[in-house]
Amino acid sequence: MNEEIYSYYRDAGEIASSILQRGAGEIRREASYRDVVEHIEDLVAASGAGLAFPLNVSINAAAAHDTASSNEERLFRDGDVVKLDLGVHIEGYIADCATTVDLGKNDLLLDASKEALRHAILLARSGVATGDLGAAIQKEIEERGYRPIANLGGHGLDRFVIHKPPNIPNIGMAGGAVLEEGMIIAIEPFASTGSGFVSEQRKTEIYSQTISKPVRLPQARRVLEEIRPRRGLPFARRWLHEKKLDIVLPNLVKTGLLHPYPVLADIPGSLVSQHEHTLIITDDEPIVTTR
Repeated sequence: MNEEIYSYYRDAGEIASSILQRGAGEIRREASYRDVVEHIEDLVAASGAGLAFPLNVSINAAAAHDTASSNEERLFRDGDVVKLDLGVHIEGYIADCATTVDLGKNDLLLDASKEALRHAILLARSGVATGDLGAAIQKEIEERGYRPIANLGGHGLDRFVIHKPPNIPNIGMAGGAVLEEGMIIAIEPFASTGSGFVSEQRKTEIYSQTISKPVRLPQARRVLEEIRPRRGLPFARRWLHEKKLDIVLPNLVKTGLLHPYPVLADIPGSLVSQHEHTLIITDDEPIVTTR
């Protein structure tokens, strides 16, 4: 990694951290979900950086991939546990971070994912197996009486790529990938009062382009042209101007041109907390870009 690339990662992390903290302060009872989402996204645009993915704001049992729809009417309610997951990029170099806002009395649940992240970061350096990070995450969450979400985890990052190896598990396992100097990873523990597993819900507001090939429908061509500047990074349905999206998006998914990101949630009635940082792995302490 040269100094220019390092500066992109560092600056993206500083912007993401600052906006995430500011955005968390906007989560309050009776606030408009859509207003908060769009204001935080606007802050990223005003900073001169780009969104690596639509702002994820997932409430209570929902753990990931929820964002505002074009007809969004939700308000934040008393007792909500609200996850904000923000991705920022500069020239494609990504900072991915998340925090949880508690509108109830769930301090210990938030502490579980926060401390799991802290302990995993303490271990993260070249030569350490990702399974050891998962064991540290699992220990901190279970000691507080909750379950880590076993089928979600952290991941590697690359230029214009939000998910790549290595996978960082939220549970202990033997071995796993070995961290290497210069790797960019995001560690994101999830603690749950529910089953510890998420499943896909019917709601899908986020997509990414997977391949490029000619299409016949004029509406599909217009959508692909609109998302072309994303260079494969995820986008929100509400960002599109095409009117027949109920037809176009399923068609593009069916032909393999788009990948959908359904909302992921634990069992109904459960609560999930999440915390996340982006790290640059070194032979010593990692560089946390989003702190």
